[in-house]
Amino acid sequence: MPQHKVSRIQARYRYAQQTRPLPKLAQIRAPLYHSRIVAKPISPRAPGTSEQPYGHTVKRIVFRTLLLMGLTSALSGCIAPSYYAESLGGHLKIMAARQPVAKLIDDPSTSDPLRARMTSASAIRQFAIDELALPDNKSYRSYVDIGRDYVTLAVFAAPEFSLTPRVWCFPVFGCVPYRGFFSRESATKSAEKLNRQGLDVHITGVTAYSTLGWSSDPLLSTMFRSDETHLAALVFHELAHQRVYVDDDSAFNEAFAVVVERTGVRAWLRATGNAAALRRYEANLKRHAEFLDLLSQTRMELRDLYSGTKTTAQKRAAKSGAIDRLRKRHRQVRDTRWNGYRGYDAWIDAPINNAKLAATAVYNDQVPAFMRLFELCSGDYERFYAAVRSIGALDRADRPGALAADNACN
Repeated sequence: MPQHKVSRIQARYRYAQQTRPLPKLAQIRAPLYHSRIVAKPISPRAPGTSEQPYGHTVKRIVFRTLLLMGLTSALSGCIAPSYYAESLGGHLKIMAARQPVAKLIDDPSTSDPLRARMTSASAIRQFAIDELALPDNKSYRSYVDIGRDYVTLAVFAAPEFSLTPRVWCFPVFGCVPYRGFFSRESATKSAEKLNRQGLDVHITGVTAYSTLGWSSDPLLSTMFRSDETHLAALVFHELAHQRVYVDDDSAFNEAFAVVVERTGVRAWLRATGNAAALRRYEANLKRHAEFLDLLSQTRMELRDLYSGTKTTAQKRAAKSGAIDRLRKRHRQVRDTRWNGYRGYDAWIDAPINNAKLAATAVYNDQVPAFMRLFELCSGDYERFYAAVRSIGALDRADRPGALAADNACN
């Protein structure tokens, strides 16, 4: 970005700089912007429950809250009407509690910490419009304190000897590789039922969700559990889903949103002159990429194992061995290359299964290809969005190849 433009943006958003760092809502260690480690498992009794890096292994997802149109549609045979009713009820409860950000900033009774958070959020929201060409609508212009660590819980499942996640299909929004719940009890019951069917199951807490513009999504208290960089990442990511979304292709949608998020955060930190935060951000991304490489190596081992001719007992033993090797490789990297950084320990030490490993792939595998396309578009967001829409219009099977083969911003 040219220096004269940086200077103008710094002046425009200088009030946001004055409020950095964001006062935290709770004393929760959150070392990564793209791979947040949560403090506690969701439920120690739930099958496959564990702490999980957020972001592109899922701290924020496009949670398919089905509005009244969904309830009146022909529901999928495997999804009970009670699920839709719970989703609608949970979403409407949040919507009813919204408070306008502008009023919170101006209200003299607003606490200084909350006013600082709202001021930063307002600047980030305007930056998303002005510099990232993201939607100028009512999303993220209101705030709700939901009074808990997670807004929803996501349940992932995969067969015992496969890394292909189970998918659930919904009216309007298509098919996704998870089910989201506002109720902890419902999420746990769903996980237990899937586990009884012989599936590997993983539950993770979600700090933000998007209705893809069907309603005016608010800022949630869960989005402020870390610093301004974390908040910007969430807002940019969720608004990207409103700009481009392709039915039935979570890997495509999430990788696209990750690229908007990462490039947007870099632009925000440069524009506001926060060089120290940018250095931390880049270091965290590098470490996160190395962690994902560890997981990718294990997934490759397991794919080879599952496609082989070993007996069920032999496959179980070999699967356990592959996961043990993942933990060993993590310890080696942690204690050498990462200088003892323990941010991934909780994820590694908790149960690891196919559902958990598959979840990481959904959010990360296509990111390099989308980043390459963004660079081919010379960082022009409008051109990038147009190119992504063109690829998204292809048949699903053709999208990865077209994305990889692109040598121009078309």
